[in-house]
Amino acid sequence: MCAASLVWFRLDLRLRDHPALCAAAARGGGVTALFVLPPEGDQAWIGGAASRWWLHHSLVALSKTVADRGGRLVLRRGETAEQVADVARQCGADTVFCHRIVDPEEESRLGRVRAALEKCGVRLRVFAPNLLAEPGKVMNRSGEPFKVFTPFHKAVRQIPVADPVPVPACLDGPWRAVDSLALEALELLPRHDWAAGLRDCWMPGEAGAERNAQTFLEGSVGRYPEDRDVPGVTGTSRISPHLHFGEVSARTLFHEASLHMEAAGGAGVLRGGEAWLRQLYWREFAHHLLFHYPHLTHAPMRAEFAVFPWRNDAELLDAWRRGRTGYPMVDAGMRELWRTGWMHNRVRMVVASFLVKHLLQPWQDGAAWFTDTLVDADLANNTLGWQWTAGCGPDATPYFRVFNPALQGERFDADGAYVRRWVPELARLDAKHLHAPWDAPPEKLREAGVVPGRDYPPPTVEHAGARQRALLAYERVRRA
Repeated sequence: MCAASLVWFRLDLRLRDHPALCAAAARGGGVTALFVLPPEGDQAWIGGAASRWWLHHSLVALSKTVADRGGRLVLRRGETAEQVADVARQCGADTVFCHRIVDPEEESRLGRVRAALEKCGVRLRVFAPNLLAEPGKVMNRSGEPFKVFTPFHKAVRQIPVADPVPVPACLDGPWRAVDSLALEALELLPRHDWAAGLRDCWMPGEAGAERNAQTFLEGSVGRYPEDRDVPGVTGTSRISPHLHFGEVSARTLFHEASLHMEAAGGAGVLRGGEAWLRQLYWREFAHHLLFHYPHLTHAPMRAEFAVFPWRNDAELLDAWRRGRTGYPMVDAGMRELWRTGWMHNRVRMVVASFLVKHLLQPWQDGAAWFTDTLVDADLANNTLGWQWTAGCGPDATPYFRVFNPALQGERFDADGAYVRRWVPELARLDAKHLHAPWDAPPEKLREAGVVPGRDYPPPTVEHAGARQRALLAYERVRRA
């Protein structure tokens, strides 16, 4: 009889297309499923408070799906290597199976786990991360990592995407009793319940991921190129938090989208599907970059940005966090984030640009806030997004591109649906003035019941002046 196997779950909280689980189940012995919540200093790969809320409910869902197939999800908390080795001993496993994650501490982490297991005579088998292509296998002709997305995308599309592996029909439970914590002992939920908005918007877990993907592919993908930039409509898949926690695999999404495009046909679906797949590959790009350049989480890729004259103004940063900048499009995005743990991608670019270019606040402060408040606070994606916006990272936005928040609102929220939802104090203001209420005639403000300074704050900075300050700051970097 084959010895037992231990499957160590992390950012792969699913059963479908789970190579590590499939390999363990194929051995024919007992399979124990384990999740370890590490000490706070090793939780960057999870995210912040909103992500911890999501993780709690994702573990609820995973525990049920494991139990439905005869298994049990063991929960532990503490130093990862010690906990994995202890559970391996208790369940009699001779092999631990896991997937790699893309994180600056991963090699050190896996090294400690491997060393602890070797003392027990247990082997560690590590499978590829939740990506379409393994990091390190997509290099340019010089053997160096790609730093620009377009050539990376062209190269990585030449690599076939493996088919998803099936869900094991049965997961035999552990042969021996294994100590496990109650989920509540992980203390993932907030002590003061601020998560009502998250509960209203999301269904964490594998079933929620499948529902979102199906809804998007069957109903919205054909309009994706037009709707993806319009925050007032449901034009995106909202699959990002499910991908972050591995409740669905990237290659499952790739193959489902490809099959849908083939079956549905039509220029709209094909165009929309390709545009959406491009976003999957943008995610790939972020993870490949972090794999090769682990310092990107805290330092700019372009070294000259070390002298950028950030202002470090606590009041401006707080106004941005609270959605009180006086720019409706920015404030709508920040309030959507606080309420739902998510923000439309177009608006993410607008609010990030406003923080680093209008307010000249360090991009690291924005990245930290997103990490704490996003349910899809993926370390690689978040890092690339902020470095791209700040102009200090790979394939960065041009330094002279400073989004005008009012014009962005007029262009992408022309009817004002998005701003009216998240900035209700301006809801009665006509569309012509909604995105620049400071320019509204007094009679229009009276009709809308808006008293400037009382109901809605004045702009924290004036756009033209802020843009000029940003350009001067970037010119200083260029001359350094």
